[in-house]
Amino acid sequence: MTFDPRTKLILSFYYSILVLFSYEPLPLVSEWVFILLLILMTGKTKESLRWFKTVAPMAVFFSAVVWWSADVNSAFIAGFKLINIASVFFAFFISTSPEDLGNALVKAGIPYPVAFVMSVSLQFVPVMARKAGNVIDAQRSRGIPIGPGLKAVRYIHVLLIPVLIQSIRLAEELAEAMESRGFGRSGRTFLNEYKMRPADWIAVFAGMLLLATFLFLQRYI
Repeated sequence: MTFDPRTKLILSFYYSILVLFSYEPLPLVSEWVFILLLILMTGKTKESLRWFKTVAPMAVFFSAVVWWSADVNSAFIAGFKLINIASVFFAFFISTSPEDLGNALVKAGIPYPVAFVMSVSLQFVPVMARKAGNVIDAQRSRGIPIGPGLKAVRYIHVLLIPVLIQSIRLAEELAEAMESRGFGRSGRTFLNEYKMRPADWIAVFAGMLLLATFLFLQRYI
């Protein structure tokens, strides 16, 4: 069963609140295992590993900062909270196309320009990542040591300037394409019909009930 993009977004926020109000290691690990199983069910193992290689160092760094100012238990909890929240939104974005999300938000009453900006931002993140990777490869072929380590900091401008120029060109091309297609005119139609089905409403209210129950137990028991 495929849920409406709005349903998946709401459930992702529910899960994030659940994670933020979890203060014990065992619930946090259990929540992460649950999301990890959902991610593996999508069949996108390579994307999952690449994402984990990105988020894991950030979680370790965040945990180290907390450990330095608090204790080991607090560091573990803080790191797993970061991983959990990143995991649920990773699961959301690999299961929902930016176009579907933007169109569904428009149907929910969000102004089209706002939804369009959100959709395009998500679409161009991997595009800019690929462009940055191409720039890094090109500069390395010229003998510039771009990579991990403090020595590469002095050469950061040779990466940022080409990426900035390419992003400006990409924005200009996008603006021309939007203008030629009549961006902002009223009467826009959608190829797909975005409608909350009974299953979506059941999932939303069930998630709300579970979250409220968890918060009640967390507060009074």
